[in-house]
Amino acid sequence: MSTNTPRIGNVRARRPQVSQREAVSASRLAIDPIDTNFSFKNKAYAALKNVIVSMDIYRNRSDIRLDERQLAQDFGVSRTPVREAMAQLEREGFVRSVPRRGVYVVRKTRREVIEMITAWAALESMAARLITENAIDPDITSLRRMFATFEDGAVRAHLDEYSEVNIQFHQAIIRMSQNRVLIDMAENLFTHMRMIRRKTIVEKDRADKSIRDHINIIEALEARDTNRAEKLVRDHALGLADHVERYADYLD
Repeated sequence: MSTNTPRIGNVRARRPQVSQREAVSASRLAIDPIDTNFSFKNKAYAALKNVIVSMDIYRNRSDIRLDERQLAQDFGVSRTPVREAMAQLEREGFVRSVPRRGVYVVRKTRREVIEMITAWAALESMAARLITENAIDPDITSLRRMFATFEDGAVRAHLDEYSEVNIQFHQAIIRMSQNRVLIDMAENLFTHMRMIRRKTIVEKDRADKSIRDHINIIEALEARDTNRAEKLVRDHALGLADHVERYADYLD
């Protein structure tokens, strides 16, 4: 794990100046002390989650163990906020705690990945329906601009770059639905999925098929063809599920 994570600095609160009367009055109030660990915990959580999501965890089978002491040192905080951040990540399915062994990054099984993709297909296809009904034309046009770099068969020459644009495209579809509940439901799910998308996009010429699917989806959205857009998005996602079912032996 990289140790280049930015350090989290100390936060110093400045006491506002008050009159003597105000000071006496305030001293009689029952005020709980501010829990500075809350801020540190959130920062440690965000930094640690970013590190995990950036890992190519499906490229090899070696266990990835998180060292609580080393992470606390890297983040420049005590071990308490790191421990709390790990507990939250475990609730979200990113890490698992093994008694007497430590905390490890979670790799999803093939069945778990397929189930996540299936759930994503339902959310994203509904997002596509909502886009055709509610989105403004410039927002839909912005989807087409994402792929300008990869025209004329340039996808394979820029696979790493395309992998990130592919992820941004699917995030944009969800965001443009303008449905807050749908967006919140998809957020954590997609964080898991982006790791498997990064791995699969380079397999079996999926990048070439992916960009063709994306252009077809954009054309359906531009035409406000609700049923076609919804179907294309759903089929595109389920195509990934089929690929995982057939070829992702590394998940077993």
